[in-house]
Amino acid sequence: MGPTNMSYLNPTTLILIGIPGLEHVQFWIGFPIFGLFLVALLGNIFLLIIISTERSLHEPMYIFLAVLAATDLGLCVTIAPKMLAIFWFGSCLMDFDVCLTQLFFIHAFQGMESGILLAMAFDRYVAICDPLRHTSILTPLFVFRVVLMVAMRATVLVGILPILLKRLHHFYSVVIVHSYCEHMAVVKLAADDVHMNKAFGLFVAFAILGFDMIFVFISYVLIFQAVFGLPQKEARSKAFNTCIPHIIVFLEFYILAFFSFFSHRFGHVPPYVHIILSTLYLLVPAALNPIVYGMKTKEIR
Repeated sequence: MGPTNMSYLNPTTLILIGIPGLEHVQFWIGFPIFGLFLVALLGNIFLLIIISTERSLHEPMYIFLAVLAATDLGLCVTIAPKMLAIFWFGSCLMDFDVCLTQLFFIHAFQGMESGILLAMAFDRYVAICDPLRHTSILTPLFVFRVVLMVAMRATVLVGILPILLKRLHHFYSVVIVHSYCEHMAVVKLAADDVHMNKAFGLFVAFAILGFDMIFVFISYVLIFQAVFGLPQKEARSKAFNTCIPHIIVFLEFYILAFFSFFSHRFGHVPPYVHIILSTLYLLVPAALNPIVYGMKTKEIR
């Protein structure tokens, strides 16, 4: 089922086709997607249980990690059930308002995850570059305020996206060439003027992902300067090892995020490649984060 030349006025229902060009194998693609979903679900629940019950882990880094796990859980639950319903049962219909709700939660959780990665980078920066002041800077109140600010920033900025979409009334099509509701995928259906939608979408992306990535990068440059300046080899190795999980998570998140972002707006990759990579961008970090932190963090291991 593809887009038609008809014009739709205030559609109430949209159609998600899944992965265009791979409809004949979507049933089988659902199994690795379900595997990633299961690993992410169990791994992040396991992290939350361990961090909440083990008093020695009630420190800023692990509190941020628990928030990251909760964010990953929310992201997986938001996209995986409907995606699997499309792949396995052909349940392609979605109410327009439900689509906007899914769109909001997907992008809000992405924004929160980016903010938490920045908070974790700052925690590592203080712990390595100014260890004597770590406990006085990262107090419980400070950690609470950071988490609250990260959540509010994502909620307010992303919350405007569905509001702008609701002001659109004419659509070329009701068929979304995607396996979940994504901002630009819905914008591309509109027959009305969408310059404001595109401009604000870019602003949100750079205000959250771009801003966070720049400061995460600066944090790790300063951290490595401090690490390589340590006189003892053992101290350098220990400090570097504490950063490895953060670097792995940072790279997997931002590389996939910006590939998905730019390919959707400016790229010329086949739609099925973009959609598969966009799906992996949401599910792979959520599944890998508990494994990376579980294996590389001695206290959790």
